[in-house]
Amino acid sequence: MRRLFKKGDRVRNRVDGKVMEVLKYLKKNLVEVRWFDLQSKEIHTDRIKEDNLSKAA
Repeated sequence: MRRLFKKGDRVRNRVDGKVMEVLKYLKKNLVEVRWFDLQSKEIHTDRIKEDNLSKAA
């Protein structure tokens, strides 16, 4: 299993450009991430494929 990111790393979603924080790896290619929504002022968590993420600058 390849792990490109570590827990706590800041990553950018290639689809919509959101900056997220890596929480943990779930399966072979699935990562659980969280981000802060400015409009609703809430923290959201989601599961995203590792291929859709890149390192945030």
